[in-house]
Amino acid sequence: MGNVNGRKTILSGMRPTGKLHLGHLVGALENWVALQGEYDNYHLIADYHALTTNPDSSHIGANSLEMLLDWLAAGIDPAKSPVFRQSQIKEHTELHLIFSMLITAARLERNPAVKEQVRDLNIENVSYGHLGYPVLQAADILLYKGDLVPVGEDQVPHVEIAREIARRFNAQYGAVFPEPEPKLTHFPRLPGLDGLDRKMSKSAGNTILLADPPEAILAKMKTAVTDPQKVRRNDPGRPEVCLVFRYHGKFNSPEAGAIEAGCRSGALGCVECKARIATVVADHLAPFRERRDRLAARPDEVKSILASGEERARARAQETMAQVRAAMHMG
Repeated sequence: MGNVNGRKTILSGMRPTGKLHLGHLVGALENWVALQGEYDNYHLIADYHALTTNPDSSHIGANSLEMLLDWLAAGIDPAKSPVFRQSQIKEHTELHLIFSMLITAARLERNPAVKEQVRDLNIENVSYGHLGYPVLQAADILLYKGDLVPVGEDQVPHVEIAREIARRFNAQYGAVFPEPEPKLTHFPRLPGLDGLDRKMSKSAGNTILLADPPEAILAKMKTAVTDPQKVRRNDPGRPEVCLVFRYHGKFNSPEAGAIEAGCRSGALGCVECKARIATVVADHLAPFRERRDRLAARPDEVKSILASGEERARARAQETMAQVRAAMHMG
């Protein structure tokens, strides 16, 4: 059930949290950009999903535009891949309501991804919307007849819920939806500056933002946790337990061998090592910052890109919902 051009459709999205960090680049954006030529991609600013864990909507609009700037600067081509806000395509909520009739609360309560999120965020009382956000995700995917969903293994349960709902709808009303397949993707995990076992997260204050200037990158990198046994410059180090070396492996691979040898021998001190990777990361992000600054200086153009993406997404969504209503005899 792919597109008429023969390419399969992918729906990807993020909750709008404002400016993105290196973890977003490594874990998602690089993959999104690489997929643009092979698939029809739709990129969702999941502003309704943001409400499931925090009902305060006062910053969602501004955060959405900041995130969009980062998407475009990272290489998302809106001519190929429509970018749009979930809240501006009303069909998301309509299809979500219909889908909510096709799945039980008990099934949603068994979803391990929701259980983990509740545990990690220390949520005492789970809202109806939070429990049901995988159903809204199913609507997000199937509204655009998504064939593939790029996910890591921990997100496969969400795709399985979308597949179950598609099967139930098709069996109850007639074949409208494909059963989306998980496109298992290795999303490299870039640790936060406070340790190898810490996820990069703005709430933890351990990030390097994609928009950070070189001096901010250096200042943040100076705080990065290194091998606790390497106290002085000449002390031998253990690169395998140092998150700064992980950054060298990602952004400075040509020199990673020399960095490792210098660390193990004690010839390379942590201060110099951090300064080197800060320069490499700043240089890596320089084209991104230039593109972002140009876009930020043209807010009307960015809003026009968003409006165009929402118009294209809305047309696809309305086409799908016309098929849904016809199948349900509610047209």
